[in-house]
Amino acid sequence: MLLLVLVAGCAQQEAGSAQAAATGFYAALAGGRTEQACGLLSERAREGLETGGHACGDAIRELRLPGGQPRDARVFGDEAQVRLAADTVFLHRFGDRWLVHAAGCVPRGSLPYRCEIGG
Repeated sequence: MLLLVLVAGCAQQEAGSAQAAATGFYAALAGGRTEQACGLLSERAREGLETGGHACGDAIRELRLPGGQPRDARVFGDEAQVRLAADTVFLHRFGDRWLVHAAGCVPRGSLPYRCEIGG
C-alpha cells in the first residue's frame, strides 16, 4: 500500500513539473521574452522554427500561440501532455528538465494532433 502511495505521489509531482514547464513557456511568450521561450523548447522543436534562416525568437513571435489556463497534465515515462484552455502542449524530459516538444496543438479526432511547433 505504501508503495502505491509513493508511486502516485511521484506521478503527481512529475505532472506538476511538466505543467510548470508548459506554463513557464507561455509566461515567457506573454511577457515578450521569446528567446527565453525558445530556451524552453527541445532542440528538435527549436530547429523546426529556425528553418529558412529565421531566428527562433522571430518565428515563435509570429505564431501567436493561444495557451490559456492549465486544465490537466499527464506523464507517460519521459513524455508528458499538458492541456491548456486553448492549447495542448507535449513535453519530453531531458534529465531533470521538461522541455516543450510540441505546442499550439489541436486534436483532430482519430488523426494525430496538428501542432504549430514540433509535432
